[in-house]
Amino acid sequence: MPRFAFPSRHALAAAGALLLAKLPAPAATVEVTVLGSDGRPLPETVVFLESRQAAAAAHPLPAIEIAQVERRFVPRVTVVTTGTAVSFPNRDTVRHHVYSFSPVKPFELKLYAGTPATPESFDKPGIAVLGCNIHDAMVAWVVAVETPHFAIAGAHGTLRLDMVPPGHYRLRSWHAGLPPGTAAATEALVVPAGGARVQVKLPLTAAAP
Repeated sequence: MPRFAFPSRHALAAAGALLLAKLPAPAATVEVTVLGSDGRPLPETVVFLESRQAAAAAHPLPAIEIAQVERRFVPRVTVVTTGTAVSFPNRDTVRHHVYSFSPVKPFELKLYAGTPATPESFDKPGIAVLGCNIHDAMVAWVVAVETPHFAIAGAHGTLRLDMVPPGHYRLRSWHAGLPPGTAAATEALVVPAGGARVQVKLPLTAAAP
């Protein structure tokens, strides 16, 4: 009768290590607090994590809208992944003429009511400023990013980025109160398996629009 040879303890340990190496790393949570130069919270700050792996994991978002309500854009700040199509429904009783002259996404929706038949696709990363040719006080921003890890700070200047794979990232932060044309601030961030807590300071005050 042939004898069965059991694998050695070292062989089992090596096989187990190989199996663990092939398993995906557990996702972490990154908690961010954004403050202005006066030390006060900065609501509506856009924060996102960039890396080569994050770019590969990013996909267009479905059914994004920026509406016109009471002669305002709602929401005022929107974050989308590149390739996302955005529709601009007019829910006012007056017509609007929505446009962007930003190099990242120039477009024009001439005087209209209702919802344009074709949404606008934001194919390049960057920041687009929106306006209305009829109502000068109307302004909004679209931040297109190449990562699924993004959020907008709430009233207390805080946000959470969940399901972040541990690794090396560029932590980027942007606020509409920064001077026009200012790129998102960048700092290096290593996200460990246990997650991270980060405080970001931007060179503007909480009173900025």
